Amino acid sequence: MKRIFLMLTVGVFLASCSSTQNTKPAKTTVSSVPGYWQQHVDYTMDVDMNVDNYQYTGKQKLVYTNNSPETLDRVYYHLFFNAFQPGSQMDVRSRTIADPDRRVGARIEALKPNEQGQLHVSNMKQDGVALNPMEEGTILIVPLAKALKPGQSTTFELDFNGQVPVQIRRSGRNNAEGVALSMTQWFPKMAEFDRDGWNATPYVGREFHGVWGDFDVKLTLDKEYTIGGTGYLQNPNEIGHGYDKPNSGPAAGTNGKLTWHFKAPMVHDFAWGADPDYIHDIYPGANGVDLHFFYKDNEAIKANWKKLQPDTNKMLQFFNENVGQYPYQQYSVIQGGDGGMEYAMCTLITGERNFGSLAGVTAHEFAHSWFNHVLATNEAKHEWMDEGFTTYISNLAMNEIYNEGKENPNAGSFRGYAQLANSGVEQPQTTHADRYNLNGAYGTSAYSKGAVFMSQLGYIVGDDVRDQIIKEYFNTWKFKHPNPNDLKRVAERVSGFELDWYLIDWTQTTNTIDYAVDGVSTTGGNAVVSLSRKGQMPMPLDIQVTMNDGSSKMYYVPLEFMYNQKKVPSDWTTAGDWAWAYPTYDLELPGIDASNIASVTIDPKGFMADVNRENNMKTM
Repeated sequence: MKRIFLMLTVGVFLASCSSTQNTKPAKTTVSSVPGYWQQHVDYTMDVDMNVDNYQYTGKQKLVYTNNSPETLDRVYYHLFFNAFQPGSQMDVRSRTIADPDRRVGARIEALKPNEQGQLHVSNMKQDGVALNPMEEGTILIVPLAKALKPGQSTTFELDFNGQVPVQIRRSGRNNAEGVALSMTQWFPKMAEFDRDGWNATPYVGREFHGVWGDFDVKLTLDKEYTIGGTGYLQNPNEIGHGYDKPNSGPAAGTNGKLTWHFKAPMVHDFAWGADPDYIHDIYPGANGVDLHFFYKDNEAIKANWKKLQPDTNKMLQFFNENVGQYPYQQYSVIQGGDGGMEYAMCTLITGERNFGSLAGVTAHEFAHSWFNHVLATNEAKHEWMDEGFTTYISNLAMNEIYNEGKENPNAGSFRGYAQLANSGVEQPQTTHADRYNLNGAYGTSAYSKGAVFMSQLGYIVGDDVRDQIIKEYFNTWKFKHPNPNDLKRVAERVSGFELDWYLIDWTQTTNTIDYAVDGVSTTGGNAVVSLSRKGQMPMPLDIQVTMNDGSSKMYYVPLEFMYNQKKVPSDWTTAGDWAWAYPTYDLELPGIDASNIASVTIDPKGFMADVNRENNMKTM
């Protein structure tokens, strides 16, 4: 969780940010998924920022299209900045949870009035008719003047004013590294109405769900500031700041200010960072994608940020090849925020790190451009699909780009999940992101257990088939809001396996995988390996039998209700199915004498998330 940038529909040409971008992309296509629908928004915003008191004003016009089958009598907006006030739900939750995020702690409670976050709406109209919205913390409830029927569009206009909070979580001013403005979750944002209904969750600390649409944003602030963020800059020759030519100075502004004009096609968020001391580099990336880097003019970090640039292009190439083509022609890595956080077409990341950390966080945040900023799952309900799949693919990228030589690049995620499963504090992944009892349990469930889901899918259906599933999932669900069942159905179509059991046990329960080798005996002159299932969750098994002379042989035991078998090497032996209801299984080894067996090991490579590996091996 940590990043931002934009993406375009594949095949739509977009000019780079070094020239004006006027091409309007096509609306999201949903015809490839029968029965699926999603809402659409077009934002136009004009914002003026006072960098002395960190207050800003803006005007917003939003054209909202109701593609749902329901008539809407109200809408909801998010007012995220209101979370940074004493007594807010974010504040109270942070002070009452057993393991608070150290970046938040009790800091919100201590904010002075001029340090707090504020975001308020006034003069709101629907198609010219005045509305009476009701503000409740971070949510604005808006009863409509006229109900919005299926297929209809309506226009909302409003004024808004805000105050940027002291940097605490993701958003804010003057972060620990001195970046002036990290502007994320900063504008009145339409809540998503989807197949589950309204998603108007108060901002307590987790992540987001937004409506796909086009953004046209003008940002006015002091001319000394350089801005990086979502969208294509429309007026580079007026701005300077490295957009018209590398490291150019600011252009002359009106009243000491400049207006930056950005357009962002087919995104579900808009974020930006700004600082008077940003260096701005542009690195030409693969497939015509310009990679932008904004970082403080600090000698201690320059070398790492320069070194990062060609490696970010390698990340782009890896994700393109292994997930799908990045659909925009720009991505920015921006120093700011409080760690690393993904946004449309960009990420905000703290920059005073050693190179390994800088590269690792960049890889993770950039990968979110595929998993969440193109495949836009609801992060409040299915955070494991976003964070977990991002962790999985970024670990693979780091392993390849930096020649780490790991047989299982996600081994750390397997260890983290096992610790959680054995801790007694695990909750199902269907738990709403705000309802976890512990931040640590949320993090491990989202990141580690989510990564294991995808890695272990390869153990079940075969790595090559799993890789095909990822690409088909991307191509089918890009620019949409896929849920877990959508992923499962793609996986079933590609693999030919029935996978309902996998999705249910892994994500909807805390059932664990635990298989044991109980012993080896002889029946009719042949060795028989006795196996047992100790955990509730079923799995197919890879089993290695090692002989006294050091040779070994592999056996594959399919799970009955997969109704299929993965392709295994020709020198493996495929045994009969193991039905889940049977707690034990006898693996017969024709032609092998038990006295010649040195050991038997379940899952010797560790690609199955068995929570007790001590009983996976039996030495004779």
